Amino acid sequence: MDKVFHEAGTRGSSQLDWLDSRHSFSFADYYCPERIHFGALRVLNDDVVKAGMGFGTHSHQNMEIISIPLKGALKHKDSAGHSELIKANDVQVMTAGKGIMHSEYNASETEDVHFLQVWIIPEKEGLEPSYDQRSFPDVNENGELQLLVAPKSSQHNALKINQNAYVFRAKVTSGNTLEYTISGNANGVYVFVLNGELTVDGEILRSRDGIGVDSVNSLEVMGIANSEFLIFEVPMH
Repeated sequence: MDKVFHEAGTRGSSQLDWLDSRHSFSFADYYCPERIHFGALRVLNDDVVKAGMGFGTHSHQNMEIISIPLKGALKHKDSAGHSELIKANDVQVMTAGKGIMHSEYNASETEDVHFLQVWIIPEKEGLEPSYDQRSFPDVNENGELQLLVAPKSSQHNALKINQNAYVFRAKVTSGNTLEYTISGNANGVYVFVLNGELTVDGEILRSRDGIGVDSVNSLEVMGIANSEFLIFEVPMH
């Protein structure tokens, strides 16, 4: 078993008068050679954007981009003609492919928006850009895995991306356990804690900590306190 542990306080950061962004992996001016990516998981940014502010029009290429609002709402607009509102419990996926321009702004003039932006390296480059989003119900607290994102080639009822990767959201209550079985032999799993305190195969994680585990068939998550977390299963090569 191979593990990488990313304590919340060791993440990189980008701080502007309108933005507080924490980077689990190298991004913008934050560079750490040991934290470029975890397999196909390239970016995991934890962003807070002030009221009425946001990211102006900019371009992306050859990346599967996932936005997960945690509090508040985002206004999205792109060069493919999409103009959407993305709020808490929604998930957005965008294939940048051969190139797309977009902007993201806080939809509120009075409150911050808090969201995660995730980049996953696609199976191949030069794809046609695409966009989708979906609203998901609250996660059950009985240890069930809520599938948010799955491979485009799969039959799962989830948002689809161009990679053999999965994103799950789950909760575990204090003293209870959840076992996750990895679907692909070449895949690893990265667990990111949204809130609470838990263990992943005996390692203690707290809010905004992350751990990547490779070369295993399954892993066990146990709640020390009531906790909510994300699981990213991604190809390692």
